[in-house]
Amino acid sequence: MKLSRPVRRATLVVHVAASACWLGLTLGLLALGITATTTGSAATVEASVRAMKTFADWLLLPLAFFTLLTGLLLSLGTQWGLARHRWVYTKFWLTLATTTATVFALRPGVNTAVAAVSDGGPLPDPGDVLFGPVVSLSAYLFMTVISVLKPWGLTRRGQRIRTAARKPVDGEPARRTA
Repeated sequence: MKLSRPVRRATLVVHVAASACWLGLTLGLLALGITATTTGSAATVEASVRAMKTFADWLLLPLAFFTLLTGLLLSLGTQWGLARHRWVYTKFWLTLATTTATVFALRPGVNTAVAAVSDGGPLPDPGDVLFGPVVSLSAYLFMTVISVLKPWGLTRRGQRIRTAARKPVDGEPARRTA
């Protein structure tokens, strides 16, 4: 299945916008986490972790799933393919891993911090509000770099597909690819 040019372009715009929003939201979560762990004011700590909870509950997962969905659509509907190029394959698995980590690590950590602060206690562990955004930000920046540079070449599957496309069929002359 190949996407038509207008659909491919629209999907690419939506994918880049969703990815940029996910990256920006993670930067915001990191800023709020740093504020929560470095301030001396209980009111500021509470406001920071509550804002983190709002962002994590309402924005983070929809952006993560939207990025994953549009990336999958682009990989399956364009010449890049999901398993033809190592950079696409790497981005897919990293996106899946960060989405899973968001569900099972980042959001529960923020919820733990909110519960502790709501009871009038101090922030339980700085890792609850800092570890997730730092790891996510590192992964998103890495994915951005490989999206631009497109390193590592073809996978074995991609090499087989390219070789098969270059072989002449029943006496026809070989196609020129350059």
